[in-house]
Order: sequence, then structure tokens, then C-alpha cells
Amino acid sequence: MTYIEGFVCPVPTASKNEYHRHASEAAPIFKEFGVTRMVESWGDDIPKGKLTDFPGAVQATDDETVVFSWFEYPDKATRDAANARMMSDPRMKAMGESMPFDGKRMIVGGFDTIVDERGEGTPGYTDGYVVPVPTVKKDAYCEMAREMAGKFKELGAVRVVEAWSDDVPDGKVTDFKRAVKAEDGESVVYSYVEWPDKETRDAAWAKMMADTSMEGKEMPFDGKRMFWGGFRPILDTAGR
Repeated sequence: MTYIEGFVCPVPTASKNEYHRHASEAAPIFKEFGVTRMVESWGDDIPKGKLTDFPGAVQATDDETVVFSWFEYPDKATRDAANARMMSDPRMKAMGESMPFDGKRMIVGGFDTIVDERGEGTPGYTDGYVVPVPTVKKDAYCEMAREMAGKFKELGAVRVVEAWSDDVPDGKVTDFKRAVKAEDGESVVYSYVEWPDKETRDAAWAKMMADTSMEGKEMPFDGKRMFWGGFRPILDTAGR
């Protein structure tokens, strides 16, 4: 199944155009390395959480916007080979020296896809999620995620992806585990729901909030430490 390299990074809001240019110039190189799709999404509807949230995950300042992005690979072997090539390619070194954001606060990790459901339409808005899940509850989480994916598709979602942490390194300043305050015995899930537009997403969430079918069901994760947000894609190499 598709292997996901997920990223969250803080970018100076005033540098949006520069960030887009930097990502656009890098995209052909990543494709050369085996990335089948590269998506960069700019923070649009990012709620403040009591325990965790996207800005806190990357220590974003008031003049920064959070970017939620990912690479899709056909498998982990392709991803591992790509990362090895990136470490030795001089073009990557040059790009690293000109990044229009603080790379020390970017969080990154590799994730195995556990749910990948596709609906109709073209992606135009993304809901991104980061979730701490007890590793022993992986099967229960997968079952719940598949059920939710069906509901999202019924309400107009173009695609729903849930990916389980596989190669999530500890960072010096920030990382995925600290972002959700992961405890011993917990894994991190990186997921996204793609919608045709924000209006469809907003209408879908209004219906989800009014749906009582999930009431009383025990969630296989701590929802208080999960965080999410809405993002507008600024680059999608799938050509959509």
C-alpha cells in the first residue's frame, strides 16, 4: 500500500509565495526520487486546542502559518531509497540552505497506510489530523477509521487516508510524538481527508456533528490529545 512521508512545518506568513516557489522547484527532484504525489497545504482553519494543536506542534509564532504536507510513495522501500539519495544529492543541500522556514521546528515521519478510501471529485481542501493511539488498539482504530471513511465519502469527501506511524524519529526541538504528548505504548496516526472545496467540508462537518450514531461508542484513542485543522492546497503534483 501507499507509504506516506508526513510533514508539519511553521512558515512565516509573509513568505507564502517564496515557500510555494521553493516547493515547486523541489517537486521535480522529489518525483525523480520516486515520490508519486507531493501535496503542500497552507493553514486556513486551525483551531486552538487545550492540550495540543497544530501551532503548538511546531512552536509556531503569531506571524507564522502552519503547513501540512505529505509525499506519497508506492511502498516503504521506494521511500527509504529516496531518503538515501536525498542525503547525498547536492541539489538537496542547496535547497536546504535556502529554505524559507525554520527547518529545526519542522516535524516529519514515515507512516504505513491503513485506510485509503477514494470518492468522486477533485481535491480542493484538506482536513489534516494527528492522533495518539495505543498500539494494542490498532485493530479497533482501523475498524473505526474505515467506518468514518465511509461516512466522509457519503458526505462528499474525495479521499480519506489514515496512516500508522512506522518511522517517526525523535527531534531535537519538535517531533510527532511530542506534538500529541504520546505516552509509552502509543503510536501516532497521520491522516487527511480531502474535500472538493471548503463549503463541502463545512456542510459535511455540520451533518457529522448532528449525527447521533456515534454517541456512546468508546473511542480507541485519547481525543483530548488529537488535533486537526483545515488547509488549502497550494501545490499538488497530481495535477489537480
